[in-house]
Amino acid sequence: MQQKRGEGGWIEVICGPMFSGKSDELLRRVERVEIARRKVQTFKPSMDYRYAVDRVVAHTGASREASAVPTARDILLQVGQDTSVVAVDEAQFFDDSIVEVCEELADSGRRVIVSGLDQDFRGKPFGPIPLLMAVAERVDKMKAICVVCGGEAHRSQRLINGQPAPGDAPTVLVGGAEAYEPRCRHCHQVPRKESSQKPLPGFEGA
Repeated sequence: MQQKRGEGGWIEVICGPMFSGKSDELLRRVERVEIARRKVQTFKPSMDYRYAVDRVVAHTGASREASAVPTARDILLQVGQDTSVVAVDEAQFFDDSIVEVCEELADSGRRVIVSGLDQDFRGKPFGPIPLLMAVAERVDKMKAICVVCGGEAHRSQRLINGQPAPGDAPTVLVGGAEAYEPRCRHCHQVPRKESSQKPLPGFEGA
């Protein structure tokens, strides 16, 4: 990859829960890049084929062509010398090497736009997104609408047969509205087995 140090590359992270408009925002920024007549390449993890294999598709239906890659390092192999902007959707499905890849692209003078879930269904940091947020020059945390109370939603509620998924369920489950819905902190639920429920110190009698 040709190095272009000194030309001002950087990393932007678009994060938030399911249905918060992350992919829509990524696509909006990519469209503006194309209006400016700059070359952009868009990538996605190959494990995410919910709506299309070779397209980034937002829940609203907006989409654009994308290269599906099995690993983050494959992005470096496919980025063209004349590409000035690299967009990566659903980055939480890559391993931590996506951080090094994004930094290498930014160091080469490219603008890197990344979107992904910052929390898993338990409300815990998800994959490499928190690391990307730490090294990024710009972070935009999107929010959705809680389907229970109508407040601001920052978490993704996983559902199994319409009921909250237990905390011991697998972390990764690629899905859409049939498996997830946005919720706020207070309406978000992660059931635990009775044997694993322990009261917080000082709240034993609550």
